[in-house]
Amino acid sequence: MKQLATAVTLYAGDADDFFVPASNRTGAGDPVVWPPLVNVYAKSEQIFVAPESNGTFAANWGARRNQSVGYSDATGVDPNSTAVAGAAGPGTEGFTTAANQSIMEETARVGLFAVTPNSVSGKERGYVFNPYNGAADPNGDYYKGLPIIADVNVVTTVYKGVDYTGKAPGELKAIYARYGGDGSGNGVTPVIFGDSHAKSYSANKLNGFGEVIWRFR
Repeated sequence: MKQLATAVTLYAGDADDFFVPASNRTGAGDPVVWPPLVNVYAKSEQIFVAPESNGTFAANWGARRNQSVGYSDATGVDPNSTAVAGAAGPGTEGFTTAANQSIMEETARVGLFAVTPNSVSGKERGYVFNPYNGAADPNGDYYKGLPIIADVNVVTTVYKGVDYTGKAPGELKAIYARYGGDGSGNGVTPVIFGDSHAKSYSANKLNGFGEVIWRFR
């Protein structure tokens, strides 16, 4: 994850401090996904695959399901998006403009990468997680809202009595704290932040509102 953070920082340095888009939907055909753009700097497909996950590098749109390190959909670019910063709804896959570091008030608290569920042909979309699909902050602070975060694969498994399995792929895009996962939230995932440092958290910890800022726009 630290190697990945370095590669993303190098990309941003060459792009006037703009983060690589999780997906870029501005052209004809399939959207351009972020892993090949970052791998120009990383030069190692293995760092995009979480150990023990049997994932693979998302070399293109068609391979996006089976990558097991995901990037924030908040960085996505879609000229047809109706999402508004500060009021993005569930399923938001990007905004009309790219994300620049300058829009983050606290880069050291903004989560950009984490481990994700993956599969070859299922509803998993492991190349990303979606910050807008989980619970909203009960006190109404938009920026403290969450992705779906669990220590099981919520695409296939009920988590703490909540059944996500019937949701569409775009409604899922979860974070998977797979390491030591016991179905009770004790499993952990590393998280890479906007300032490129990395730290590991349990699913229970990450489900605390404001522990990490995911909805940075």
